[in-house]
Amino acid sequence: MSTRHTVVETDLGPITLVATGAAVTGLYFRHHVRRPAVETFGVESPTDPVLVEAADQLRDYLAGHRLIFDLPLSARGDDFQRAVWAIVAAIPRGETSTYGRIAEQLGDRALAQRVGQAVGANPLCVFVPCHRVVGADGSLTGYAGGLPRKRALLDLEAPAPVSAGRLF
Repeated sequence: MSTRHTVVETDLGPITLVATGAAVTGLYFRHHVRRPAVETFGVESPTDPVLVEAADQLRDYLAGHRLIFDLPLSARGDDFQRAVWAIVAAIPRGETSTYGRIAEQLGDRALAQRVGQAVGANPLCVFVPCHRVVGADGSLTGYAGGLPRKRALLDLEAPAPVSAGRLF
């Protein structure tokens, strides 16, 4: 399976999308915490169909025209990380969860710190919406793309006020 990548210009800055085989395997910001070495991204392939579709869906999402992603995703991680990422992927748009709640879903609230580590290691941020995980008090906590990006993504997803749909 060949690994390839492309860089997409967005309002959040340049984003590198990585694919291996028929699946998207990475989404990284320029100054991403835990960003793998560029050499692991494979060849640059801006016309690759998987990457073109991922870039189109990402642009539509960031423009507010797409609510969910419909992409083949494949994140490399251990069993615990994949379990956390599956829970994170199920957090609905416009909602948040906490590390503690995710730990409880895994059966042990004491796992909250490990949950935080797994969330931070998510190689598919935005596609697997780890920006929707906040501190127990609702505060914004670490985000691999930086807290300003986390805030921008949460603001993008915030439900419109009920009054926005009223005529009077």
